[in-house]
Amino acid sequence: MGSSSDWDIMRHAAEILAEFGVTFEAQVVSAHRMPDEMFRYAEGARARGLAAIIAGAGGAAHLPGMLAAKTTVPVLGVPVPSKHLQGVDSLHSIVQMPKGVPVATFAIGAAGAANAALFVVAMLARDDAALAAKLDAFRARQTEAARAMSAELR
Repeated sequence: MGSSSDWDIMRHAAEILAEFGVTFEAQVVSAHRMPDEMFRYAEGARARGLAAIIAGAGGAAHLPGMLAAKTTVPVLGVPVPSKHLQGVDSLHSIVQMPKGVPVATFAIGAAGAANAALFVVAMLARDDAALAAKLDAFRARQTEAARAMSAELR
């Protein structure tokens, strides 16, 4: 994430990954305040065995795009709500990547962070039957929770 203040949102991704037993790194790597470290992080991602990078950023939100420019590891961008524009500025920044440097962009805020993590889980589950079973069970629990909502209305 670009700042420790982004953790309130990005912890939702960490919680999902932990729930599924997927190891992850949680770090502040600011595109604007520490660009050299950010480039090193991106350039070393594949060698460290990262399957994907979930990058949360607010405001100008350059982090996901700059990481994607320096690695071929898939980058998933999460717009973090900003004080004045509620994350719409971040969404626009992340989603407008030029052709050839993709960043998968998710919803603003906690839902986007959780869904980015679930997307990573789904990618990893393609080649991991145990993880696929956990994902199926997660989806089944979601279905049951939604069905229970109707019962609560009676």
